[in-house]
Amino acid sequence: MILEEVYEIIKKRIEEKPENSYVAKLTTDDEKKSAINKICEKIGEESTELILAAKDDKKNEIIYEAADLIFHTMVLLAYKNIEFKELLQEFDRRRK
Repeated sequence: MILEEVYEIIKKRIEEKPENSYVAKLTTDDEKKSAINKICEKIGEESTELILAAKDDKKNEIIYEAADLIFHTMVLLAYKNIEFKELLQEFDRRRK
């Protein structure tokens, strides 16, 4: 599943911190902001952009912004050492 593959890449980039990695930069504290603040701000930004795209009924933008929101949510989960399978288990629990 593509989401699981992306999640594994995110985890690897958090751990290895390659020089030009967006995920590494987002998940590393710097002199301006803590990593958790950077991640949460991106989630807020992407949520707002998704809401605006939905209100404007722009299908392609909705898809694009939803992908951004899901991506940044996965960054948060990985940063907090929550495995992707735990998220899937929660969806499974809710289905029953």
